[in-house]
Amino acid sequence: MLQALNRLLGSGAEALLLRPGIVHRIVATVDNLPGDKVPQQVIPVRPPGGSFGTLDQGGRLTISPANAARYARYVNLVSQLDTAELVSTYRRYYPLFQQAYRELGYPKGEFNDRLVEAIDDLLEAPQPEPPVSLVAPRAMFDYADADLQDASAGQKILIRLGPENEARVKTKLRQLRRALDSIDLPR
Repeated sequence: MLQALNRLLGSGAEALLLRPGIVHRIVATVDNLPGDKVPQQVIPVRPPGGSFGTLDQGGRLTISPANAARYARYVNLVSQLDTAELVSTYRRYYPLFQQAYRELGYPKGEFNDRLVEAIDDLLEAPQPEPPVSLVAPRAMFDYADADLQDASAGQKILIRLGPENEARVKTKLRQLRRALDSIDLPR
């Protein structure tokens, strides 16, 4: 699976992936994206460098536009993916994803259904006008806007990427979602 991911993602991407258990990490992350929280220990990629950037704008804490640069490498990687090749790789390794999903506690569920649900949730992520206001952290920053704070974990991740990065990721997600509609998965 790692070799297939390296071919798909290109040179340099291997340094971003966390091993072992990449399939289980992907499945657990996808499963958690539409929920309230994605535990850091299941995420399949290394965290971006640096710290979350904020600005104090006259007593109002906001996400710094410079924060988007932390995610550029990841967004570029996602944007350049060949959707047909991605779906072909997913189809080839689907039995591993399905097995990991069952091991996660869904003996009768289909991972592909959960993946589609997660993508649909991400595509519904709000695109707030910058600057996005924050509340000073207890452990992590909260959004000052209650609707943003109530968004799913995956939607909050997209918002943190910044508007341009969010739009680029959503473009790829739309392509992937369309491709998944016509895929015939092995059972």
